[in-house]
Amino acid sequence: MTPLPGSLGRGDILGWRLDQKRFGPIWDSGEGAFKLGARWNSRGVRAIYASADPSTAILEVAVHKGFRTLDTVPHVLTAFEVIDPSKIHVVQIGDVPNINWLRPGIPSAGQQQFGDRLLASHPFLLIPSTVSQYSWNLVFDPSGATGLYKLRLQEDFALDTRLHPPAS
Repeated sequence: MTPLPGSLGRGDILGWRLDQKRFGPIWDSGEGAFKLGARWNSRGVRAIYASADPSTAILEVAVHKGFRTLDTVPHVLTAFEVIDPSKIHVVQIGDVPNINWLRPGIPSAGQQQFGDRLLASHPFLLIPSTVSQYSWNLVFDPSGATGLYKLRLQEDFALDTRLHPPAS
């Protein structure tokens, strides 16, 4: 079972994102997920994908882009605060109808529709990460969470160069 973040309900809850620097100013638009759809939303549904910690946010991007891109293309790390943690709906493993939705792979239409319904019903979703089974993702529709989060920080990201070493 994936443990919940220790501070849930006992302090500030931060969401973390890693974006290409050119998208930093619109980090909470949900435009990419709206245009393409993603793991927990269908095309045409806005969703912001974040993680409950910065390391998972980095891994979530690295699994799609690779460390080479994170080393050579400017990115920004963004943290935002969920103002009222009671607005976070925790999705436990047993809540998911198909356990394969929590494993790496292409999302199904059923998975996206499940996410669409959750996003329509809750301002924030805390869902187990597919990249790291002991981590959490924080997903929200920006229109459904208006006024419930605020930007905490946004800074240039620099990848540890050991993660993209020279070829031997």
